[in-house]
Amino acid sequence: MQNFRRNLTLTFGLFLLVSGVFAQTANTPFSFRGIGDFYGNGLAHNQGMAGVGVSNPQYFYLNNQNPALLVFNRFTVFEGGFIGQYNKIKGNGPTESSGNGNLNYLMMGFPVKMGKWSTSFGLAPYSGVNYRTNYTDVIEGSANLVDVQETGKGGVNQVFWANGVALNKNFSVGVRATYLFSSIINEYTNTLPAAATPIVYSPTIYERTYIKDFNFSLGVSFHEDSLFNKNYRFNIGAVYNFKSELNTEYYTRIERRNSSGSVVDSTTLTNNQPGSITLPQSFTVGMSFGKGEKWMIGADYSYLKNSLFRDYFGNSQNATDSWRVALGGEFTPDPMALSGYLKRMTYRTGVSFEQYPYLINGKPVDDFGINFGLSMPVSRISSLDFAFKVGRRGTVQDHTIEENYFKLYFGVTINDQFWFIKRRFD
Repeated sequence: MQNFRRNLTLTFGLFLLVSGVFAQTANTPFSFRGIGDFYGNGLAHNQGMAGVGVSNPQYFYLNNQNPALLVFNRFTVFEGGFIGQYNKIKGNGPTESSGNGNLNYLMMGFPVKMGKWSTSFGLAPYSGVNYRTNYTDVIEGSANLVDVQETGKGGVNQVFWANGVALNKNFSVGVRATYLFSSIINEYTNTLPAAATPIVYSPTIYERTYIKDFNFSLGVSFHEDSLFNKNYRFNIGAVYNFKSELNTEYYTRIERRNSSGSVVDSTTLTNNQPGSITLPQSFTVGMSFGKGEKWMIGADYSYLKNSLFRDYFGNSQNATDSWRVALGGEFTPDPMALSGYLKRMTYRTGVSFEQYPYLINGKPVDDFGINFGLSMPVSRISSLDFAFKVGRRGTVQDHTIEENYFKLYFGVTINDQFWFIKRRFD
């Protein structure tokens, strides 16, 4: 088992060296607004409960949602996760399907002063963009038609450092500093039908928006143990993400492409012109109740003031305020069972409902999801974590597009004490 930990730690180290750019998730037309789809900070074990986690302390996992809860970690913790997604998109035309997967997060945390101050740091995607839209339009001032293709890819990555400090036995606070970076690329291509011209060239506008700046979050937590003179715990947590003006560089060029898609010639129009994107403030509050390590139920509510979002050009992109509510729980039949492996496994489930931060056809886009998950203990205090979500967002009737999706999460959690206990025997 010692070799198991060493090998996984080495693997995480190698991933950190090669994970500067995360792969794309499945194609989704709902990622074309703003800076794309937000991943959220929930890890695989949180995803099994529909992302619930801003209030409930956990000893054997990093809490990546509320930095104030890091003080409950007693071990050096390594977390690595993967995500896979399959989408089925329905519209006025044929149904389309797509799928993909990529590395989701890599992070580590440890107590600086046991029970008083803990810290964590890591690398993860912040948002993702991956869409392709095809339609036919009328050329302005003419009766001729043109085929239009709009595509987007990329997203924003994040490197973070978080710290949690206990004020007393009931209250703790935390702060998280996040460096956001990476590019979003959009392309707009017009193509005349082959019958309209014997030589087909496609003019294309290529746009790249590169983001590089900091964002900060503040978290608080209250917990009360031994309620009713028993091992029950009541928790309240809250996180506030500050509004940020993100430094941005904008690049655009016009290209001429042949029928195979190769660039014949191009002209740069804007060469890395500096500007900014306004990332609005948001907050999340949560409440949970449980009994020791045996069971827990909780609920989280998030609100994003996205009506204040502004892109590089100062446009709101039809942004509107959004919110999300999630309810979830976990259950471990017997955490200390010496026999019966299934009794030591943790089982999770949850549901979520979310209203997205933009309007389509003047109507808000809703998302409903159902989650399930489990953790399989490995060694004494480590685990393999699984979760999956089935959901739907948008409707053909209201938004012309409906997306049914399936997400699969896999995480590895490794706890160890070797940083804080001096070995007397090897």
